[in-house]
Amino acid sequence: MSFSSLAAIALCLIATSVPARPVITDSGALVGVREHGITAYKGVPYAAPPVGDLRWREPRPPAKWNGTRRADTFAPACPQTGVSMPGETPPSTSEDCLYLDIWTPHHPERVPVLVWIHGGGYANGSASMPLYWGDALARHGIIVVTVAYRLGPLGFLAHPELTAESDHQTSGNYGLQDQIAALEWVRRNIAAFGGDPGRVTIAGQSAGAMAVSILMASPRAQGLFQGAIGQSGGLFEPLALAPQYLLANAEKDGAAYVASLHAESIAALRRRPVADLLGDSAAHVSHPVIEPMTLPASPYDAFVAGSASNVPVLVGFNADEARALVDVSNVASATFTADITRSFGPLPPPFIDAYKPATDAEAKQARLDFERDLRFAWDMWTWGRLQSAHARTYLYRFEQAPPFPAGSARQNWGASHFAELWYMFDHLDQETWKWSAGDRKVAELMANYWTNFVKTGDPNGAGLPRWPTFDTGQVMRFSDGGHAGELPGTNRLRVFDAVYETLRAPRLKASP
Repeated sequence: MSFSSLAAIALCLIATSVPARPVITDSGALVGVREHGITAYKGVPYAAPPVGDLRWREPRPPAKWNGTRRADTFAPACPQTGVSMPGETPPSTSEDCLYLDIWTPHHPERVPVLVWIHGGGYANGSASMPLYWGDALARHGIIVVTVAYRLGPLGFLAHPELTAESDHQTSGNYGLQDQIAALEWVRRNIAAFGGDPGRVTIAGQSAGAMAVSILMASPRAQGLFQGAIGQSGGLFEPLALAPQYLLANAEKDGAAYVASLHAESIAALRRRPVADLLGDSAAHVSHPVIEPMTLPASPYDAFVAGSASNVPVLVGFNADEARALVDVSNVASATFTADITRSFGPLPPPFIDAYKPATDAEAKQARLDFERDLRFAWDMWTWGRLQSAHARTYLYRFEQAPPFPAGSARQNWGASHFAELWYMFDHLDQETWKWSAGDRKVAELMANYWTNFVKTGDPNGAGLPRWPTFDTGQVMRFSDGGHAGELPGTNRLRVFDAVYETLRAPRLKASP
């Protein structure tokens, strides 16, 4: 988001914010602010600060307070490196970061709840990024909650010492445990804000969507939500391709990480400043872990076994995901295979053969298509196939190209990774780009579909193009509006499927 846009939004909200009625949570009383037809509660603690001896431990309940706490200021984001989106202003950070933000319609009464889990590759991101603000969606009659969670090594470090000190003989996944603690807080407290704890939908994009797929598979999250939305992210590939996710291997990587910091023990590392923990070696320990307590089986295995949450699902991906992620300026047909091998290592020949180009122009597009399908499309398609056997499932393909400014690095990105967020959050006006009538139609449709899904587990509603369930073979395609149709490129996705199936245990097979 541009600095000018942020400044305009901030000045507008400051000029129109007034105190709202207090609400009583199980930690104490809160007072939020009324803004533009909604009420916001910012910086609400859902867990104790994970500092000192609580670093690398399960989240603890927040401390109780006396009097009425003002909830009119966003809390700092969790410690992180880089930014989660191009153009994002880096957020202020603090290890004391386990807070959530709530947007409600004025005077809500038992309304459904959307809990948003931000993306950022488990390394960065913020619950209070303006793009994620829930003001516009709250005007559709739902409550929106955005959640901060521990990131990087603070959120996902596995280590033999941490496993030994755990009552559950496990380590890692502290960031996922934070998300579960936030959902438990919502179940206990959201009724005080006018929400219905029996109608909670979890949603996320990129790493946030991967987290949604994990929460659906986690026995600890069962019953905490009644619907799930995943946008451009899931965790369904064979573990043979990601052995670092297994606890024993994650512990080895964690031990190497601690050694690289020249720390003699976890106790010593708990006393180190946060800045010492965020160096280059942090990337190797910043991912979820298959471990006994939070994620005892991979999401794929849990879905196939029928143990994942049996809730309605809405999932999808963007047509040009990879344009924001991959530089294809030097990709050529003659070096196409070598380029992919350099990025991913040796791959089964059928992967390459499904995309092999004849010209340099074809090579650039094929490289983008391969990256999209490998990292996003196959996961979302597979998520839809697996869940449609158990509950209503809806799949989308976002094809609308935002009017990214001419001359900017994003001008040719098209429907890139994260491009759908301005539309589904109904936040086109946060940017002064040249939005078309088609853009505004897509935003109107997506905001209505998403909030309808939160309310009923079905995106359909009066005046909207019919969105068929995934088992019909139809998906919703967003381009200058929305229409149902077949999903392009499924022949290539089936190539991935065939190769992946050879890497799985015989009993863990998806239906065709």
